[in-house]
Amino acid sequence: MTAALKSPKVTPDRTILLVLFFIVTSAFLLVSHNGDLLGQMGPVGTALKNPIVEALMVSLFLANILFAYLWKAAPWARALVGVGSLLFVLPAAGREDTSLLDLSIQIMIFAALALGLNIVVGLAGLLDLGYVAFFAVGAYTWGIVGSPRFAEILKYFGENPGGTNSGTLAIGLVLTAVTAASMLYISRLTARTAPTAATTWSFRLASVGVVAGVILTVRALLVLLAPQADGLANGLNAGFFWLFLALSIFAAAAVGVLIGLPVLKLKGDYLAIITLGLGEVIRVLANNLDLYSAGSQGITPIKSASVPWFDAAAGALGFAPDQYYLLFLYALVLVMIGLILTVNVRLDRSRIGRAWIAIRDDEVAAQAMGVPLMQTKLIAFATGASFAGVMGMIFAAKQQFISPESFVLNQSIAILSMVILGGMGSFPGVILGAAVVTLLNLRILPGLGEATANISWIPQQANPGQLQRLIFGAILVAMMLLRPEGLLPNRRRQLELHHDDNQEDESAQGNAGALGTATGDVYSAGYAPAKEDDKAGGSR
Repeated sequence: MTAALKSPKVTPDRTILLVLFFIVTSAFLLVSHNGDLLGQMGPVGTALKNPIVEALMVSLFLANILFAYLWKAAPWARALVGVGSLLFVLPAAGREDTSLLDLSIQIMIFAALALGLNIVVGLAGLLDLGYVAFFAVGAYTWGIVGSPRFAEILKYFGENPGGTNSGTLAIGLVLTAVTAASMLYISRLTARTAPTAATTWSFRLASVGVVAGVILTVRALLVLLAPQADGLANGLNAGFFWLFLALSIFAAAAVGVLIGLPVLKLKGDYLAIITLGLGEVIRVLANNLDLYSAGSQGITPIKSASVPWFDAAAGALGFAPDQYYLLFLYALVLVMIGLILTVNVRLDRSRIGRAWIAIRDDEVAAQAMGVPLMQTKLIAFATGASFAGVMGMIFAAKQQFISPESFVLNQSIAILSMVILGGMGSFPGVILGAAVVTLLNLRILPGLGEATANISWIPQQANPGQLQRLIFGAILVAMMLLRPEGLLPNRRRQLELHHDDNQEDESAQGNAGALGTATGDVYSAGYAPAKEDDKAGGSR
């Protein structure tokens, strides 16, 4: 069979339908978010301003991208819909209604978080209920240095230097380098031979040394920079945004490894409980370390990167100056989604991806086949944490304000529900799950409550605006009952959940019913022999 025969058949009808649907929904989206045009349309404009109608228009437009992925349409049509939706129509509609651009960024941030958690839960099978902690690490990594909070910290260390000096900085750098090299050497050593008690404790001691070295280095840098506090009253220059974009990845990955080292020997419910506790520890630290995080008051204002040529291009396209940073973050998060999705696909097809799946299916069998459990789980934790870290930094730049209340347990549960709703182990599935959950939480359910708030025959206690969590929970329960594998399931996961449905039942052709009676002989699990001297199982 040739490759042409193996490829899915493209249907012209679906190609035409896809392009028409894209044109119609794009037109409705552009019209429904143009305030001046709606004001001239009378009753039709009033209807389009309805929150439910607006949420429906946004949902139908975003369905274009889903249809472009699922339908067997011509490649040029699928590319037109995908590129046109993301690069042209959404920014154009966002220029008229900034909230739409903000919603798009929020959807993509949660999509990246869901992709990261999908590695931990969907591929490696590690139930993590404290995933939002890594999101917080990335947010505070930039939030502290990219805001006036940084000057307050420098002033404090300038007034309380203790015995810290340039010698402390040298000690911290040497300690960090030596202990990090020791951890790398021990990791390679245990990859070739079975870990012993000595190597295990050496690795733990080296990890403590890395933490101590980093603390000494950071403290020394803060003391040495203290005379510059007045010049950094508004935080570091926005040009450092790119450096800290990389540092947020490493910071979150390091926290993921440090959290994973003591807990990844556990599994199942025990792992879920302890990760939940560690996630809460990060939130409580952010709430109590007033010097660094400003406690419950939060940090504001937080800078975003300044890209002059991008601002000039945005101005030429008709965007207002206060929209430049949102359009920049929209483009940035779109690029990050592409990179994260590429990394996910490559990891899934690599040896480490197969090792994650093996651990998820059966840890004992995976270990027997030579998969190093601890090292493989730590890679999963660190990879998922790094995605959350970079998205946390982008989130801080978008909101321009962060506080511990932004990283509560409900956020972790919401991200986990995106993964489960979309389909564990399925990359397009978790992106769809993130879009559906975000639209429900930010547009559909609030719009439903707003539209029904003034209806007299609906009691206030039964108003959908007061019952958003109940409605969302009912939707999740219905999904788990009707489609437990998710909206766009992974093929392997789908077969696991419907294993019994795919088995052929041949009991009617045998005599297995004799098991439930007092008499009768049971000959075989398959076909019963017709005569006593026949071979069992229907063989000839």
